[in-house]
Amino acid sequence: MPDAVDQLIEVGRKVVATGLVIGSGGNLSARSPDGDACWITGAGTWLEELDRSAFSLVRIEDGAVLSGNPAPSTEVRLHLRSYQARPDATALIHLHPQLSVLLDAMGHRLRLVTTDHAFYVGSVERVPWYRPGTEELARAAAAAVADGCNCVILAQHGCSVLADSVELAHKRVLNLEEAARATYAALLLGGSVPECPSP
Repeated sequence: MPDAVDQLIEVGRKVVATGLVIGSGGNLSARSPDGDACWITGAGTWLEELDRSAFSLVRIEDGAVLSGNPAPSTEVRLHLRSYQARPDATALIHLHPQLSVLLDAMGHRLRLVTTDHAFYVGSVERVPWYRPGTEELARAAAAAVADGCNCVILAQHGCSVLADSVELAHKRVLNLEEAARATYAALLLGGSVPECPSP
């Protein structure tokens, strides 16, 4: 069975191949088995070209780089603060999906139209714009997930999605952007946007 890093490599290829993001539009991480550190993509890495050398192992408590050659992603603080706020989370996917960010920027709340949206996404929080890579952004995103929310829109930037496995984080981020597409289509059709009852 592939380990978490292998799974992140595969997710990187898939999110680019499916058009969810382009190139280096995001970063990925997963906790180490002992829970004290996380593997995170290096700064400037292209998601569809990841291999094991593209990751650094970073201690969650203080951000110390424990192994790996590349400098960690510039969003390393986003990952660390979220893991500190959510000890149950073992994977974090931060991407720059276009439609969910656009809808949020235009003041439209994402609706969870289908049972899959309701099950995988559950709820969506948002944080206002902060400069990417900053402590302010990291702390705001961590506060948004502290009470159990797993999907956060980062205004005019991207999304941050947590889960207890890489596979589930991938499913959540796919359903988040699919919910954005459904919301967009419903707005084009006019009238109120339907929302699925909580499962």
